[in-house]
Parts: sequence; structure tokens; C-alpha cells
Amino acid sequence: MRVNLKFTNKGQVAVENFNNEELIEIFSRYIKTLSKKYDISVTVPEELNEQILAEGTVKVVLDKINCDMDAFFKELSRDIKVPLVKRLGTKLDNVFKTEVVEQEQN
Repeated sequence: MRVNLKFTNKGQVAVENFNNEELIEIFSRYIKTLSKKYDISVTVPEELNEQILAEGTVKVVLDKINCDMDAFFKELSRDIKVPLVKRLGTKLDNVFKTEVVEQEQN
């Protein structure tokens, strides 16, 4: 399954303080940490995320989902604010909204 994490207006302003590689690293690190708590396998493929700032989206691929996906992304949204707020220097609301792009057919 592929999911787009579309930045909100404030989220887009916050991520503009980072480059593409930093954003991939931040999302990958926080996803890996959360995956220890949730039974889910999520990757942030570099080839799908070459233009994060221009597109306003981080594209992730989910392979194994044995948990509440909405709860996972809600917690990821809260966690991802930490490095963004540090660099931006101001409070943030929601950073991104999830959009399921591709779902596996059974």
C-alpha cells in the first residue's frame, strides 16, 4: 500500500527549513521508532521522494499492517513535530494529512 503524507500549510512552512535528505532521514527515523510499538512495516523510498518540498508530500510504502494505521500516523504526526518545531522555533498544529494512494488488491 502506498500512502502520501501531504503537508498542511503550516507543515509546508516548517519543512522548508530542511532539505530533501534531512526530511527522508527524519521521517525514516521516527517511523522506525514507532514501528517498534506498532506492528507495521513502513518505508520511505528515496526514489519516490526526490521532490518532497516541491510536491509538499512524503510518500511512504506500507508492507505489513497489523495495527490501527490511523493511530500510527496520528502518533507519527505528533512525533515528527519535535524536530520541525526545534528548527522553526514556533508551535505547530497538524504537520500532515494521510492520503491512501494505492491499496493492494486481494
